[in-house]
Amino acid sequence: MCGRYTVTVTMEELMLHFMLGNSFQYSPRYNIAPGQWIPAIIGSEAADQRRIGELRWGLVPHWSKEEKGGAQPINLRAETVAEKPSFQQLLTRKRCLIPADGFYEWKKSGNVKQPVRFIMKDQSLFGMAALYDTWIQPDGGKLHTCTIITTEPNPLVAEVHNRMPVILPREAESLWLDRSVTEAKKLIPLLQTFPEEQMRAYEVDRKVGNSRYDEADCIEPLQALW
Repeated sequence: MCGRYTVTVTMEELMLHFMLGNSFQYSPRYNIAPGQWIPAIIGSEAADQRRIGELRWGLVPHWSKEEKGGAQPINLRAETVAEKPSFQQLLTRKRCLIPADGFYEWKKSGNVKQPVRFIMKDQSLFGMAALYDTWIQPDGGKLHTCTIITTEPNPLVAEVHNRMPVILPREAESLWLDRSVTEAKKLIPLLQTFPEEQMRAYEVDRKVGNSRYDEADCIEPLQALW
């Protein structure tokens, strides 16, 4: 599961890293939670036409009968995306990247749940594979939502949780965002576990558990990185 994450860089850094063709009103986020509007990158057939905007985290697919009537999954398992025709349709036509520089999972120790932040060793940005869709509201308005794809954890994450987000290597981002690619067989192989040797983790304050708390001290380490 991926239920909380961070993106703490500037808009300029996002534009440079992901080669974006636009910017939007954005502020660094230290404790992003489901149900919130989050930055998302939509691709095109040309890499220099990538665009960033906002999607609400928690998928309401176009086939839903009502906005709040379904599960609104914040995550989809890579295995489910590969197997279910309804989600394969989104895989082939409605892909996006969620920019991040860390994500949180909770380690159980007795009755205590200790939040742990996972980042790249070089503290760089990365893109999480996601799907999006548009649901037409009764008044004709459009609701744009998304879900982050998860996969089996690497050994570092497995110490804390049994799933992790699909983090795409830089070389895979262009293929994932290329809207001319509509064959599932070309996309499913991208949904792999990210190597542990490129990541590190550290414990953070339990205030991260409060989804309304979104301050810079959320990412301050309690203990040394491992």
